[in-house]
Amino acid sequence: MNITCKKIELTSAISIVMKAVDSKPQTPILSGIYLKSEEGTLELHATNYEIGLVVRIDADIEAGGTLVVPGRYFQEVVRRLPGETVSLAHDLEDMSISITSESASFKLRSMPANDYPTVKKAPGNIEFTIKDNTLRSLIKKTVFACGTDPARPVFTGCSLAVDGTKLTMAATNTHRLAIKEVVFDEELGKIKLIIPSRILGEVLHTMSSEIPTDIEVTCSHNAISFSFENLFMTSRLIAGQFPDVHNVVPSSFTSEVLLSTQGFSSAVDRVSLISRSNNYNIIRFEFVGDSLHISSNSPDVGRAEETIPISKEGPDLSISFNAQYIMDVLKNIDSENCRLSLGKNAYGAIAVREEKDNSFIYVVTPVRTQN
Repeated sequence: MNITCKKIELTSAISIVMKAVDSKPQTPILSGIYLKSEEGTLELHATNYEIGLVVRIDADIEAGGTLVVPGRYFQEVVRRLPGETVSLAHDLEDMSISITSESASFKLRSMPANDYPTVKKAPGNIEFTIKDNTLRSLIKKTVFACGTDPARPVFTGCSLAVDGTKLTMAATNTHRLAIKEVVFDEELGKIKLIIPSRILGEVLHTMSSEIPTDIEVTCSHNAISFSFENLFMTSRLIAGQFPDVHNVVPSSFTSEVLLSTQGFSSAVDRVSLISRSNNYNIIRFEFVGDSLHISSNSPDVGRAEETIPISKEGPDLSISFNAQYIMDVLKNIDSENCRLSLGKNAYGAIAVREEKDNSFIYVVTPVRTQN
């Protein structure tokens, strides 16, 4: 291999694939990045067997080839190079790669390319194309509700259910539930799977195009992959049975509240400054007439309260919540106003929706207090 490429593009590509390189890999070869150059393209692969990433960048190729470079050292060397271009030359005799840029020159030991488990697209049971802004909305409005307990892996990922023309993504930690639906024009098939939140976070982070871009999604019963622009991502799925999310949503509510998303979010953020000192971050909501009184109390810190205007239909209600669970959903509401659906007492779950979009719903259970 003997190639030259732009430093900024190589640095960005390395930064992306390094997310699949564990600090303590299962085998030494997995500490490396697989490089393949041919036909004007440099391809970088990385995998930890759970997720796999491939990034392609343009390169001037004098001689193509494959090799594996130590990931961490390669990243740090390239990031610090002085010039705008980087030249890579592989010496097969002493198994090393020379990295040069302007007056700087490095040589790193390489590893056999044949030993690396390259990332490949596997055949899927369902394949479909989705716009990146639609996929971004699906992930953004659900992944924040995932659990973090490794002892309950089913809840550490998002459920993806495809049924005909409807695609539903959902996440829960058993105390809250977020559901987002999208309807397609064509039949997609039928499949249910659980995607690790980590890969969804990476997909969300890498979707940066300002122009709507097509993303090809391939689903099987044990893996999912996303392919767009110059990037390919694949991940193992989480085994297990995700609960039927629609059975969790209450069938009826007794009160409906409409209020400013930003005003509500700001008030909760201020009042929760006091409640953050306790383990459950409890704030109290009192829906009375056309007002919402928000309060928190900590014997060791003090008290905070604020009243904001609302539009309410139905009886008054006092109810308490973990403030963070409310803040999390408000950060992901896109409409100017949001809707709250309240139950008949302080023990029933409430639902949060956008003002005019019924394709998203967030259900959160209250905290029981001794008031």
